[in-house]
Amino acid sequence: MEQNIEGLLDDKNIIVMKLLHYFITEKNYNPIILQGAEDEIWLENMDEDYKIVRIVSNYIHNDEQFNFDIFKTRRIMRKIKAKTLSFNINALSIFLDLGDNVSLNEDVKNIDCISVLEENDLDKSDIVKSKFPDLTSKMKYSEEGMELFVKITNDINKHNKDDAEQVEEIFKPKYPVITFSLITLCVILYVIPILFNVYNEEINYFALYGPFVKAGGYYRLLTCAFLHGNIFHLLCNCYALFVIGSQLESFVGKFKFLLIYLFSAVCGSLMSMLFLQNGVSLGASGAIFGLMGSLVYFGYHYRVYLGNIIRSQIIPLIVLNLALGFMLNGVDNFAHIGGLIGGTLITIGLGIKYKSSTFEKVNGLIISAIYILFLVYMVFFYA
Repeated sequence: MEQNIEGLLDDKNIIVMKLLHYFITEKNYNPIILQGAEDEIWLENMDEDYKIVRIVSNYIHNDEQFNFDIFKTRRIMRKIKAKTLSFNINALSIFLDLGDNVSLNEDVKNIDCISVLEENDLDKSDIVKSKFPDLTSKMKYSEEGMELFVKITNDINKHNKDDAEQVEEIFKPKYPVITFSLITLCVILYVIPILFNVYNEEINYFALYGPFVKAGGYYRLLTCAFLHGNIFHLLCNCYALFVIGSQLESFVGKFKFLLIYLFSAVCGSLMSMLFLQNGVSLGASGAIFGLMGSLVYFGYHYRVYLGNIIRSQIIPLIVLNLALGFMLNGVDNFAHIGGLIGGTLITIGLGIKYKSSTFEKVNGLIISAIYILFLVYMVFFYA
């Protein structure tokens, strides 16, 4: 076994191993499993300038074969782009066995190519110097031969294990306490007043009505999100809250989920007041749209796992409901839009575990504050 491994450790395979070690353990790229892709390794990291890095070890001996490689790469990139909800994908192809007769085309759109026949070629690449300036230094090891193979293998396995544990932690189902509590509260606030024949009084005191809010009833901005006009309205919103809320709460955690819900509800109410003026509004749908916006933002960060669901289910659901809201009478679509924007922005501010940087979270909190202050100004001062 040792002899077989030693035989594989030629110069080209050593470069492959070192490149894999760098991109996986230092830059958090993940391998992509592709059928029919022989003698090439695809790595993805949607947070880097180069979303895709290809390490191509097969021999390419002429321009025709090189052009076919570009064509094949572009076709696979289109599939990855659709799956990961990416508007634009840039790829870096690292060729380890490019023939002398090949004219390396540096003007290929979205695909940069470099030829690396030996490690020193990395030092000569302007792309490496600008995008991965620490690459060559990170590829220097004191180990050689089998020791190098064992070290790189162990480091990559440890990194992959840590990543797998993080993903398992995020996607492990958790009991949605807050979601069930919100549903229970909505049901109680509908059923109990009807049983005691005080439903109309409840609506009068707690529904969203612009003049009453401006007169000091600011609590209505939030309480209206727990009231419903009829049993059908209640059942639809509770079902939507159960389906979307239980998933999002499991992904982001109870505390963040509750903040997203409440912030979305208030933003939806303010947007409703801004456009409806003296209209009466009630219902949880503004907050639920905020949860959908939050779920889309979460799914974007974990689009390798949720990209298809977000693209084929959540986004069409948002678009369909907004379209119906504009076509049907009695639907407060402005609350939907306000909640959708608010839920997305506050999720940026609260951050996605293992994905969001401090810079992104700070910017998200600032934008969220600007958004709600803008709505407050427009509702209470400008209008």
